[in-house]
Amino acid sequence: MTVPAVVLAAPSSGSGKTTLATGIMAALRASGLRVAPFKVGPDYIDPGYHSLATGRPGRNLDPVLTSPELVGPLFQHGSAGCDIAIVEGVMGLFDGRIGSAELAEGSTAQVAALLGAPVVLVVDVRGHSQSLAALLHGFATFDPRVRIAGVILNQVGSDRHEHVLREACDRAGMPVLGVVPRDGNVSLPSRHLGLVTAAEHGGAADAAIRAMGELARSCIDLPGLRQIARSAVLAEAWSPGGALGESSGAGYQRRPVIAVASGPAFTFRYAEHDELLRAAGADIAVFDPLSDGLPEGTTGIVLPGGFPELYAAALAENVALLSQVRDAAAAEVPIVAECAGLLYLSRKVDLYPMAGVIAADAVFGKRLVLGYRDAAALSDSVAFRAGERVTGHEFHRTHLLENERTDAAWGWRDHAGALVREGFVGNSVHASYLHTHPAGHPSSVARFVAAARAKQPVVESRPAIAP
Repeated sequence: MTVPAVVLAAPSSGSGKTTLATGIMAALRASGLRVAPFKVGPDYIDPGYHSLATGRPGRNLDPVLTSPELVGPLFQHGSAGCDIAIVEGVMGLFDGRIGSAELAEGSTAQVAALLGAPVVLVVDVRGHSQSLAALLHGFATFDPRVRIAGVILNQVGSDRHEHVLREACDRAGMPVLGVVPRDGNVSLPSRHLGLVTAAEHGGAADAAIRAMGELARSCIDLPGLRQIARSAVLAEAWSPGGALGESSGAGYQRRPVIAVASGPAFTFRYAEHDELLRAAGADIAVFDPLSDGLPEGTTGIVLPGGFPELYAAALAENVALLSQVRDAAAAEVPIVAECAGLLYLSRKVDLYPMAGVIAADAVFGKRLVLGYRDAAALSDSVAFRAGERVTGHEFHRTHLLENERTDAAWGWRDHAGALVREGFVGNSVHASYLHTHPAGHPSSVARFVAAARAKQPVVESRPAIAP
């Protein structure tokens, strides 16, 4: 069966999508519904709040990183057994990969069209009056493949303001599904790369989500939202075993232990990654590099993205783990590191010593590096074969100062056509700034697990070192 869905979108970033989408998820769950949470695009932070609000893994729908053909199957997989799915959009409704097709690739509009799901537009109405009708008319008629079924008026200043805005919505033929007052908003802390992650926000995250849920319950027409929800996607659900095919680990008795970094400094990974690791025949042992050592029996290490630059001092104090990772790399234990993991493997982040597996120093800068990259693997590694092509995503403010150049992981052309060589491949290590979605490249997970299976455990567990 296809689970009914609603897509929460906006005319632009900063309109309040995350707060209201998370609040709607929490309110629907509190009413007894099983809610499937989704986020459009490569965002790692919002799904963390979605997960807390629904009690289910927050998942991403990204046609660029996985392909448009996988959006439906991944939606079916993530919403199985649920009563309704809430999909939070990215940026403005029609914003996507620059220079792509008519419905911009990776845009909320493209995902809504692929799912056949209605869109509810969240509009920050500060400064809006009668002209809101023109804005709504433009969005509603811009592309017939995208159906805008209603609007939520956010940041409404007064009863008089609401009256004028409702008249504008009537003129545009747009149902109003919610009115959120300007003084009733709930916000989450933010910083240089977006919101503070749910893992870092601690117990305050639960309180914030409860407040968001109450805001949604009191200000949003939840029965009306459920009434318009629908999905026309016709696709067989994605499954990790099916994606791996003959590369699944069903025929192996020995299950290698993959140590996966987690905790406040390493929160950026897709839910499908763990599922694919298990389907490929691995057992996952989660550890927190701020305080833990490598799990006993480790034969492979995954260091995902996150914010190591904010925890560099504490990471540097866990010298036992840094030594273990350095020893594991020397013993050619397979290691895959993305972004934060790359920094952790460097010699130092700013002034703080790291594992020193890679001959480079990381420095925090002012310029944000952001965007999709069409890349090719330049070297054979524990994850990819030379020549394999992927589409990945960069999102960081740090850069590396390199004293020695090893084999690069990736190569691509920048906007000027110049060749970019990025990342590191050496012995058993694949480290890069580039984030990839494992569902788009399941063979890389199978290759990594096979390499880990071939290793004997070389790292014994050690007592945790408290920072």
